[in-house]
Amino acid sequence: MNSFIVNAVLVVLIILSAVTWTIVVVKIRQFKQLNVENNQFQERFWNAATWQEGIEIAQQSDCALAQIAKTGFKEFGDLHANPQALKYAGDIHEVLARPMYQKIQKLLRTQEKGMAELASIGSTAPFIGLFGTVWGIMSALKEISSSGQASIDVVAGPIGEALIATAIGIATALPAVIFYNFFLRKMKIWTTEVDGFSEAFLRLASKQK
Repeated sequence: MNSFIVNAVLVVLIILSAVTWTIVVVKIRQFKQLNVENNQFQERFWNAATWQEGIEIAQQSDCALAQIAKTGFKEFGDLHANPQALKYAGDIHEVLARPMYQKIQKLLRTQEKGMAELASIGSTAPFIGLFGTVWGIMSALKEISSSGQASIDVVAGPIGEALIATAIGIATALPAVIFYNFFLRKMKIWTTEVDGFSEAFLRLASKQK
């Protein structure tokens, strides 16, 4: 029973480690692609000569910033098509900001996928490993007690094996915590970039007749 519980703990930790590195690889690629696409879009968009050209450039891309721009363009068009509607009452900046903010929140939730899993693994893996160690030590002490032998050679082996679970638990948690903080910083940078783009877009929209 002792061996089964400890082995089960080790299997769980190995699975959590595999999940961690899968999330890490996926999110590194995700952020890399996000940065490239957004930079390319901003370079084309802000070099557009007219409002209409900006609409066409936004329609040609599906990156995060392009989706925000398309939301703003759509709301701007609907506003001018039906300016008397109650939902368009108020300053154009406020009218466009509401749907754009909702779009940003939706994109933010998409980018946050995997973050909760990393946080959970980072916080629980050491305790899972510790559970395996405690269980292994208790079982080892029972076996030593029943055998009547308490020499260092007899004690060190089983307890040393039990401590492996704690070591693997810590080794599983460290990458999860490190990359969680790394991706959290990336998220903050991305959010700042999105907010800056949105504010610039709203200022541009306010100047349109």
